[in-house]
Amino acid sequence: MAVVVLQHTPGADPPVIGAAVEAVGLDLRAYRAWAGHLPDDLTGVDGLVVTGGPKAICSEDDATRHAELGLLRGALAAEVPVLGIREGAQLLAEAAGGAARSEPDAQFDWGPLELTPAAGSDPLFGGTPAQPRVPHQHGDSVELPREAVVLASDDRHPVQAFRIGGSAWGLQFPLEADAAALNEEARSSLAALEPWRDLVLGRFAALVAARAEHTATRAFFTRRAGAWEDRFAYQTPAYAAAVARMELGCGQTALDLGCGTGRAMPALRAQVGDEGKVFGVDVTHAMLTAAARIGRSDCGQLLLADCTRLPFPSASVHGIFAAGLLDHLPHPRTALREWARVSAADGTLLLFHPAGRAERAARHGRPLSPDDPLAEPNLRPELDATGWHLTVYDDAEQHFLARATLAR
Repeated sequence: MAVVVLQHTPGADPPVIGAAVEAVGLDLRAYRAWAGHLPDDLTGVDGLVVTGGPKAICSEDDATRHAELGLLRGALAAEVPVLGIREGAQLLAEAAGGAARSEPDAQFDWGPLELTPAAGSDPLFGGTPAQPRVPHQHGDSVELPREAVVLASDDRHPVQAFRIGGSAWGLQFPLEADAAALNEEARSSLAALEPWRDLVLGRFAALVAARAEHTATRAFFTRRAGAWEDRFAYQTPAYAAAVARMELGCGQTALDLGCGTGRAMPALRAQVGDEGKVFGVDVTHAMLTAAARIGRSDCGQLLLADCTRLPFPSASVHGIFAAGLLDHLPHPRTALREWARVSAADGTLLLFHPAGRAERAARHGRPLSPDDPLAEPNLRPELDATGWHLTVYDDAEQHFLARATLAR
């Protein structure tokens, strides 16, 4: 797992941010944005920090600026955690549809930060001191998009800290101030700020670590969601054939976990009938948006949720369909246990992929691994340990299918 830092000032890796990242077991990768050095995309990026610099980034009209805005827009869409500091906050506001203004020669001094009521429940600011003294660059200002939440202001600026969605924060003040470059009075102010600063940065790093399990998934599928259905529509009959083997009854409840664009949902609806319930669950908002756009919401409800922590009561589900999901989860046994929790007595679990294990391994240029969680010697004991009984194991060339029932 890694946090990427886009630096706008020459020098070593940011020590303050680096310490917070290292404390939660993450790696830090610094890119020299000031020299045009940026990551190609968000692959392998669990968190993104965009720092400040000596000049107004928001007024620059060059390739680097446009590339940074593209990375930030991608991070916002995929819910990759972002922390923008000073000019980084301005870029974040612009990427989200707002605007920013910076005066290079504006006054710089220290002053109290007024936290708004919304800061009280914020993941980074909640429970922190109400009026920390921070350094201000008084010529900097941002205009936020409508959905943004203001977290802090001061006597000159209505926006000094803000949040966009649930994973991106912008700070108009430089938390990464270098004590060596400050006078004695400013160093004293910085020393007083350090506990608050370390708490906020530590919370951001902890949030990145906690969400990393799903960040890579969201980043991968968000970029591909728009073309996903067109690319794989030919597999729909195979999905329907797999669902038929679940043998669900009218009026029952079925889940399509990791549903993507919901290719199994029409077949699930046909099995449970108009009186039944169908839910498509996915962790990627863009995939669910694509599913709704092609009419899958007519077949059931689409839910944005973690497939290992389902928002359903115990023993409330009769059938679970999971295509290409279990072997991509970091803790398959945790998932199987949760799926057993929500399943009614004699509930059915169908694990599916429209290609066999050998075919998929060959496609990726690798041999079959004995550690593959879908290999029968590995899958069967995992199912047994979580309350499932494997009744069908069919690893054919054209598909993989494992059917299990809940043993209450």
